[in-house]
Amino acid sequence: MMLVKDVMVRQAEWIGPETTLLDAAKKMHDMEIGSLLVGEHDRLIGMVTDRDIACRGVAQNLSPAGTPVRKVMTEKIIWCYDDQAIEDAAHLMEGKKVRRLAVMNREKRMVGFLSVDDLAHRKHELSGEVLAEVTTH
Repeated sequence: MMLVKDVMVRQAEWIGPETTLLDAAKKMHDMEIGSLLVGEHDRLIGMVTDRDIACRGVAQNLSPAGTPVRKVMTEKIIWCYDDQAIEDAAHLMEGKKVRRLAVMNREKRMVGFLSVDDLAHRKHELSGEVLAEVTTH
């Protein structure tokens, strides 16, 4: 059985909630990633994606240079444990209609990040199922 820790990205990038949309977008661009975790006082409080910046920020006429990510981030983060089967994580993604999961250890400390892309590298058929479910409206 393949576990989440076998396919997850062990390095997840964090920013503070007062980071501007512009700085978050620059960091995503420079690192070639589509999302950043938002942390405050050593706690995960949200996630901001490139889509959040575009649709909740720029499209709503918020100033990228003056708006903190706190205003556009998703606050309720969906997560899984690193020792769960990847099929369980995939079903969670499908059920919650998300493309990314924060990964915690059993002490509830953040240890990584799992995306549909990570699934695709190891379990192609599973990633196709998740994408099909997540993208249906």
